[in-house]
Amino acid sequence: MSTELRHAPEIIEREAEPYAGVRRAVTMDRFHELADRIPELFDWLAAKAIEPAGAPFFRLNVIDMARELQCEAGVPIFGDTPDDPPVFIGELPAGRYVSYTHTGHVDELIDVTAGVLAWADDHGLIWDMTPAPDGDHWGSRLIVNLTDPDDEPDMSKWHTTLLFRLAD
Repeated sequence: MSTELRHAPEIIEREAEPYAGVRRAVTMDRFHELADRIPELFDWLAAKAIEPAGAPFFRLNVIDMARELQCEAGVPIFGDTPDDPPVFIGELPAGRYVSYTHTGHVDELIDVTAGVLAWADDHGLIWDMTPAPDGDHWGSRLIVNLTDPDDEPDMSKWHTTLLFRLAD
């Protein structure tokens, strides 16, 4: 698949957003181990009688595609609640984000991401990201799962939004 996008990304403003999450370091071929923790988060929320405030997401904090990704699985929540290890409470930062919603299989997201990154480069945008020896450290880079797999098992029909925070 090429990095050509089906439509142009958008630049949006987002407010800060609290969330419940779990952390995990994974390789690309073990990313499913993080995805498998999303039901655990929903179970934790249900046990605490906390309503989700939005769709589940993955936050990619440090990315070294050849070695390891330091990631989180998260679910937005309303208000504040105490940490309950291994679940922690965090906050996605407010700011300007590049947003792109993809319809298709999750296996296409690497190429779609490359297309979004190329689009931003062509438009002179600067990411909230710092390169380091252990990988690229992102202020906020998200993969938001808009489709509930229980409602739509056909992954080719899933809707996924990529969100990349821009530097101030």
